[in-house]
Amino acid sequence: MTDRIYVTGHLNPDTDSIAAAMGYAWLLRQRDGLDTIASRAGAINPQTFWVLKRLELEAPYLLTDASPRFESVTRQLDTVLPETPLSEAWLLASRTGGIAPIVSEDGKPYGLIDGFSLFKFFRQVVGPRLDMSDQRIVDIMSAPSKDAADTGVPKFLATAHIRDSLNRILREEYNDFFVVNESGHYLGLCQQRGVLNPPRLKIILVDHNEPRQAIAALDEAELLEILDHHRLGNPHTHQPIKFTVDTVGSTSTLVSELTAEAGLSMPAPLAGMLLAGLLADTLILTSPTTTPRDKTAAERLARWAFIGSGPLKGESIQSYGKQVLSAGAGLSNKEPNNIVNTDIKPYEAGGFKFAVAQAEVNDLHEIGEHLEGLKDALNDLRDKRGLDFTVLLVTDIVRGSSRLLISTPNQPILDELPYPRLPDGTRDAPGVVSRKKQLLPALLGLLEK
Repeated sequence: MTDRIYVTGHLNPDTDSIAAAMGYAWLLRQRDGLDTIASRAGAINPQTFWVLKRLELEAPYLLTDASPRFESVTRQLDTVLPETPLSEAWLLASRTGGIAPIVSEDGKPYGLIDGFSLFKFFRQVVGPRLDMSDQRIVDIMSAPSKDAADTGVPKFLATAHIRDSLNRILREEYNDFFVVNESGHYLGLCQQRGVLNPPRLKIILVDHNEPRQAIAALDEAELLEILDHHRLGNPHTHQPIKFTVDTVGSTSTLVSELTAEAGLSMPAPLAGMLLAGLLADTLILTSPTTTPRDKTAAERLARWAFIGSGPLKGESIQSYGKQVLSAGAGLSNKEPNNIVNTDIKPYEAGGFKFAVAQAEVNDLHEIGEHLEGLKDALNDLRDKRGLDFTVLLVTDIVRGSSRLLISTPNQPILDELPYPRLPDGTRDAPGVVSRKKQLLPALLGLLEK
């Protein structure tokens, strides 16, 4: 497990983030023989869910934080039943380094036999004077193991964060602890020295490089690499790492290029996943973020994905892209809170803390019937996260235009945004479709001047 590497995208993952994690984890296994696991830092959004279902792929492993858990330091030692003769517990202890876990028939820990508990038991049975005892060792060792067990050994949940229990561990007069599952069943033992120096999770970040957008407790992990296509906001590292940030429209483009450079081709479903990420991020190669490399990557991924035996047989880049965008578009059948929280990224600039969410629709007229609910959701998001303001960019993927909703419209500095205010309080942003390439530079230009 110490060699396992988690490849993960950003919080509130979009399709490109999920696809890049899946594709890069696959490439590192195929090309370098690494033990990589594709993971995600949050819930799957409707668009990504549709793509995964269309391609019959499983969602990546959910990894919301990098803080070590008790399961990472657990040893699954053999056990004996409480009624088992002490002689068998003695034999087990000789193989485990001096301890014998006692587990009841229901699978829950009963106690632990170690040198201290065994000495205490012998003292009770034999008494203070060995020369006056008529107890024989054979008789003593035939007693049930439960008689010599320490039943006060602390128990910790395998999935619990070690950091949350450090104070308790340091207060306890034990060197070994039980590790259990959510039902309280025995999973193994951990030692204090292992708990105080747990192995760090090995992490590769894709599609982001800002700590505010990364999984929690990233500083407790061993960050190995970053593969991204966004602005720099990179986290502090203790040692040099491989860092790739390139000016393309999607991280899926970068993964496909690395795959081609290695002389490999992806399985059709996985190629279809990366193609979906690329087309979603570039609005079917029409976004200002699109580069010639994205178009080449799309053609390459289409060649791999649209083969006769694959799930996308008969599709084209345009037909598949329209399905992908439609799967994530629309405000109906979605709660306002979900809309503003699904695709959102936090930023800091000029002393302001803010977040920008984006939602896609087939027609901007959809905003009207949902406007009040969206405004309330934006205000709630701002207050809960302690932000100065929040922004929702609602993009018409058919006509290539957007409207802006701002949680704090009376923020004076935002009055200078080059998007005229409409009677309903929203702002008109004709031709704006990219948060990264168009809206964010306009916001940063105001806040940092």
